[in-house]
Amino acid sequence: MKRFVVLLIILFFGFSACGPSEKSKELLKKANMVFKVIPDKMPDAEKDTKALVDLGRKLYFEKKLSANNNQSCNACHDIENKRGGVDNLQTSVGSHGQNGGRNAPTVLNAGFHIAQFWDGRSPNLKEQAKGPILNPVEMAMPSEKAVEEKLASTSEYVELFTKAFPDAKKKITYDNLAHAIAAFERTLKTNDRFDDFMRGDFKALSKTELRGLETFLNTGCTNCHNGPLIGGNSYRKVGELNPYQTEDLGRYEVTKQESDKYFFKVPSLRNVALTAPYFHDGKIKTLDEAVKTMAKIQLNKDLKDNEVADIVAFLNALTDKIREK
Repeated sequence: MKRFVVLLIILFFGFSACGPSEKSKELLKKANMVFKVIPDKMPDAEKDTKALVDLGRKLYFEKKLSANNNQSCNACHDIENKRGGVDNLQTSVGSHGQNGGRNAPTVLNAGFHIAQFWDGRSPNLKEQAKGPILNPVEMAMPSEKAVEEKLASTSEYVELFTKAFPDAKKKITYDNLAHAIAAFERTLKTNDRFDDFMRGDFKALSKTELRGLETFLNTGCTNCHNGPLIGGNSYRKVGELNPYQTEDLGRYEVTKQESDKYFFKVPSLRNVALTAPYFHDGKIKTLDEAVKTMAKIQLNKDLKDNEVADIVAFLNALTDKIREK
């Protein structure tokens, strides 16, 4: 009987010791004040039909949308084989072999962003989808009409557009094309271990990742990287406290306001471990370097190597679970 009682005591205290520490609980509380779990659906997704999403998926991978039939949306924003929605190049190569001027941002979770492109020149996914197809450096199609005629020559697209836009007088239009691609992109929501932690699963993150989260919070990274996407919801000047060498004027090119010079949309850190190289110019090759550089130019802080390593560990926990290596 005594042995049985002793065993019960050991089991009780053993299981109690496995519970979350007070420090972990406090860290979760702080995290929930700054971040949020990614919502279940992107704005406007509730209006998307299966036929619309199916059409958008096919168009997203359609190389006929480029002048040389050699490039699709997926060429620069690769989502196949567990990729991070980018091409991992400093700047993307267009249909005619020219390089673009900025690093391609990820399409994953993009519909949650405040706007699209580094300079925010498109307010939503639909307007963003219209840009690259006609951009002479990117997919290089000559006109909206040329795109429509190319698609209308294929019986499969005639059928798909009819299903997706049954009430439209003209089915195959450039506007409808962009609408469909945006609908598909609204399905590209990710799910990571950090959100599991945010929901109360204290085993979702390792001790190193938890230490990295704490360092991330204490360093001041959340001044810019906050909210559900840990970014993507504001514009900030690159090089606020220490200069960053760039000739790109950023949002100024859109607004022509002097105060917007060198301002860029703050990138989301969700899936950031998959999207190297970094920054608007793609000049920062590794996540370690990006963390160290950001701390210096934005916060005037010189992080120690172990602090950088811990933050990077935390950032890796922001990778979509089906894309984790």
